[in-house]
Amino acid sequence: MSLFPPPKDMTADIFSRVPDNLRKRTSSSWADANRPGLSCDSFLEGPSFDRDGNLYLVDVAFGRIFRVSPDGARWDVVTEYDGWPNGLKIHKDGRLFVTDYRRGLLTVDPNTGAVEDLVTHRFSEGFIGTNDLHFALNGDIYFTDQGQTGLHDPRGRVYRLRASGTEFGPLELLISNGPSPNGLVLAPDERSLYVAMTRANAVWRLPLMLDDSISKVGMFVQMSGGTGPDGMAIDAAGGLVVAHVGMGAAWHFSPLGEPMHRIRSPKKLGGHGPNGEGLATTNVAFGGQDRRTVYLTESETGTILSAELPVAGNPMFG
Repeated sequence: MSLFPPPKDMTADIFSRVPDNLRKRTSSSWADANRPGLSCDSFLEGPSFDRDGNLYLVDVAFGRIFRVSPDGARWDVVTEYDGWPNGLKIHKDGRLFVTDYRRGLLTVDPNTGAVEDLVTHRFSEGFIGTNDLHFALNGDIYFTDQGQTGLHDPRGRVYRLRASGTEFGPLELLISNGPSPNGLVLAPDERSLYVAMTRANAVWRLPLMLDDSISKVGMFVQMSGGTGPDGMAIDAAGGLVVAHVGMGAAWHFSPLGEPMHRIRSPKKLGGHGPNGEGLATTNVAFGGQDRRTVYLTESETGTILSAELPVAGNPMFG
């Protein structure tokens, strides 16, 4: 039973697709482990826009980072390396910051493609599988360490990496009991951190206290169906857009957690939905000239979807 009226139902448009010449025809150790028995020529995640309107994406399965032109017509491979990049955000200095499932937190030069390790462990203990990241206005980095955690093994972590000028550190552990922490985003006033707990099918709210510690952690939205919430974006009014993997949709919630919009994958996209919809809606970002366009990665079919919302996205540069 829902206590709220149905949200406005919307169908996304196809903005762009991975070109045929960039679709891999070989096996991938990541795909063998995470998508057994399914074809996988790419797996898009981590959408982020630079100041020129270019869209950057990661390809988790094949260790690639793509740059897509503002009109969606041109795809370039920024780099291809030995890793599993999962999340990507763009620093105010133009560098790409990447959470790599195997390697931790990395930086990538968008001009040369050079990849450098930034944080690979905490107190000599390796991460269990970093997933997504978010910049605070002061440059601090919040990121999730998801691994294979879930309701059976709720030990997923959320970290904050402090920023001071061009230096980073210390690394602070905020929570260590997450059932699959995935996408995350700060509220516009930066007093709350929202974290998608995929296997719990919920979004948690982590209040940041006056000393920046975490307390009174609660559930912001309890979802159902599909696999669970994945990547997220925040609008300028504090509303939350949540990519719901396994449902072929993204949800737009008000700052109070009320469902306002449901953005669906289009029919006959070539996915495994009942009408050909792609169900692997994994991540979301605001873009366009007025930042009112939501761009959604549909990873199963290697497609970028788009839809217009009545409110602009919050700026995302660190």
